[in-house]
Amino acid sequence: MGTFLIEGGLKLNGDIHPQGAKNEALQVICATLLTDKEVVIDNIPDIIDVIKLIDLLSFLGVKINKLSKNKYSFKANNINVDYLQSEAFKKKGSSLRGSIMVVGPLLARFGKGYIPKPGGDKIGRRRLDTHFLGLIKLGASFRYNREEHFYGVESKKLKGTYILLDQASVTGTANILMAACLAEGKTQIYNAACEPYIQQLCKMLVNMGANIFGIGSNLLEIHGVNSLDGCSHKVLPDMIEIGSWIGMAAMTKSEITIKNVSLENLGQIPDIFRKLGITIQIKEDDIYIPEHNNGYEIQNYIDGSVLTISDAPWPGFTPDLLSIVLVVATQARGSVLIHQKMFESRLFFVDKLIDMGAKIILCDPHRANVIGHDFKSQLKATTMVSPDIRAGISLLIAALSAKGTSTIHNIEQIDRGYENIDGRLLALGANIKRI
Repeated sequence: MGTFLIEGGLKLNGDIHPQGAKNEALQVICATLLTDKEVVIDNIPDIIDVIKLIDLLSFLGVKINKLSKNKYSFKANNINVDYLQSEAFKKKGSSLRGSIMVVGPLLARFGKGYIPKPGGDKIGRRRLDTHFLGLIKLGASFRYNREEHFYGVESKKLKGTYILLDQASVTGTANILMAACLAEGKTQIYNAACEPYIQQLCKMLVNMGANIFGIGSNLLEIHGVNSLDGCSHKVLPDMIEIGSWIGMAAMTKSEITIKNVSLENLGQIPDIFRKLGITIQIKEDDIYIPEHNNGYEIQNYIDGSVLTISDAPWPGFTPDLLSIVLVVATQARGSVLIHQKMFESRLFFVDKLIDMGAKIILCDPHRANVIGHDFKSQLKATTMVSPDIRAGISLLIAALSAKGTSTIHNIEQIDRGYENIDGRLLALGANIKRI
């Protein structure tokens, strides 16, 4: 188990180039299973979750070549379907949440898809019903081995149909969408997720020869084709990492420029941070955060009531940034209610922030009231354990602003979502050491 030692209280300065989007990369890498032609993907982040997925695909028989630091080619022309029921696959697949998205492509192309119960963040229940109910409606038969927590779907030929999703699941939409591309006839997916990740997946599939209409909306229409070709695709910058750098800059009173952010794909993220009082300047496609030497003040609603920041499916605010918003609010002027609607265990890391001196009232598993210090009382260094990716980066932000040297254990959770985070922080002037 790795550990970070962080000396807090230092200002950072410089430019940062965001990594490729983790969530998009996991989807488009799985989509390479839909064709036996070569697919080249650029701007793939070098993070644990993506590396694990690439490793999983290589054991499935996908020919993978690393063309440059963040650029790979994939060719799935010799897939070993029998590997899906091996003990090695069960072990590898269970360590990665994104492994669930191999099911749709494998089912559509080979007539069968299996997956162990996927791993990932311990942030509460994350149902797989949406995935499998959609695939069943396309004509798949479903089975589940309760003892081994092993799921399977099989079908000789998928047939298009109308599917109303019970929730706007991003990975569920991706799985069903990929399967529908090779199904017979027309499929409509209503209440589909419409995040930029899904839009990017759709654009890549269209470049491969898929017929997809309604991209960017919550009603996708897919006309199935017999086969798909190869293509080249570039992953967007990671919006969650961009939000993390914004929060980090404000919390440490640092001057940082985030380069090439793809502003049109950030949705509400800049405006939510502005509601916390953070100054965000747009310079072409860059975000400039000046030093906040006078702090930042949370805006109330126009009637004077306390601001509430909550998550919602796109174009609502992403749940992945609520942890960062919460920690940034601990040094704001004013108070804010953080309402995490989608995951019931994601706010349990706040006890460590309270240990550091933050004023937070955890109302229940979904809501926390944060009363900001306005930098009049600095957070104190402590020893922490990272419970998941987003809580981990939030604790790291807190440590960077705190007085003294903090210790964060289980930093593999942070490495799952952030590429070379310590090296990039060192380049900005942070004092961070990996043990």
